[in-house]
Amino acid sequence: MSFYHPVMRIAHLIMAHKAPLQLSRLIDRMNHSQFDFYVHVDLKTPIEGFEFLLEKKNVYLIDSRSLCNWGGWSFTRAILNSMGEILSKDIDYGFINLLSGQDYPLKPAGVIYNYFKQRPGQNFIYYDASEKSYWWKEASSRYEKYHFTDLTIKKKYLFQLLLNVFSPKRKFPLNLHLYGGSNASWWTISSDCARYVLQAINTNEHLQNFLKYCWGTDEFVITTLIMNSEFKEQTINNNFRYIDWSEGKAHPKFLGKEDFDQLKENVLFFARKFDQEKDPEILDQIDQHCLKMNSKDPAAGHPDPL
Repeated sequence: MSFYHPVMRIAHLIMAHKAPLQLSRLIDRMNHSQFDFYVHVDLKTPIEGFEFLLEKKNVYLIDSRSLCNWGGWSFTRAILNSMGEILSKDIDYGFINLLSGQDYPLKPAGVIYNYFKQRPGQNFIYYDASEKSYWWKEASSRYEKYHFTDLTIKKKYLFQLLLNVFSPKRKFPLNLHLYGGSNASWWTISSDCARYVLQAINTNEHLQNFLKYCWGTDEFVITTLIMNSEFKEQTINNNFRYIDWSEGKAHPKFLGKEDFDQLKENVLFFARKFDQEKDPEILDQIDQHCLKMNSKDPAAGHPDPL
């Protein structure tokens, strides 16, 4: 493994499906000489609305676009394909950082960069360590049952229901302990670790065929592979994301100005989800109060969360 990066570059992979102006604002706030941005636009979304981003420095649109369905293997597959495209570049990235187009930084780009630069070879993911959590109670059904999320056949959910009634429980094809959680979709991992994950999945056709009929694979597959590998020793259970599930819905709360005090005091690097159309004021508040720290000092206003 390569651990020394005198000048480390970081690739930010952003999964987007709407709101190109909000995405543009995210990229502008994270502008840094050592950051590259790779944007995957859902194939359901016309690419023309995002092409203006190419006018920005160090911004690229992923070529191998995929049609992504919420909860489907298609979303995880899009992440993996995009990772492969990034790693195929003749650029030695220290990390790949996965974001959505509705994320926003809580710290200046320089603070984020310096933090990771000082920790080469490490991985920053999330998994729910408490097996009494709600996520764990639902975890087994993600792979023990058939999920036809990505299929386009008529009455697919009727067929899914009947199949699950009359078929035995599915067994995960690898003898691995499961790691995951509601916040596990988003992470920052080393390029070496990313290559390992890609190889582990792309060389196992049986695993790929199994995952096609799972649900929410982005919340457990990549973390499970990492934590059952030699990369476990370089992995921290902290992905630096603030995500609020307090509303008890299938998606996290859209953060607004009422959440600012909590965000202002937070030591994490990113937060989600935001909607610039619903509440632009919260992004203005973050710009004014959170992103004006001294970006030259990696510890400025940032107690180490680890």
